[in-house]
Amino acid sequence: MSVRWSVSLKAEGDRELSMDEIVELADAVAPSQGIASGMGTLGYGAQIVVSAPTRDSAMERGREVFGEAIATAGLPVFPIVSVEATSEEEDASPEMIEDDESP
Repeated sequence: MSVRWSVSLKAEGDRELSMDEIVELADAVAPSQGIASGMGTLGYGAQIVVSAPTRDSAMERGREVFGEAIATAGLPVFPIVSVEATSEEEDASPEMIEDDESP
């Protein structure tokens, strides 16, 4: 059974990214209900939605989609430094959210 996952990825490199480059990345991740970040930083990131049966397969699929988007956007390939995946169920379940105000 496939589940929808929100996958957040971040890559870091050796130069600042321009607004135009991040806009290109945003356009490239848009088909995956994605958003991009990184303008003025030494890297870039995206949050995308994928369907997969497990967290590991969602993170793998997220890496694939991210790589394709980077190529489409014409960005330099930087090492991916973080990947996180959250399922729709986790995102919607209040009991899975940590309460920072609890003792």
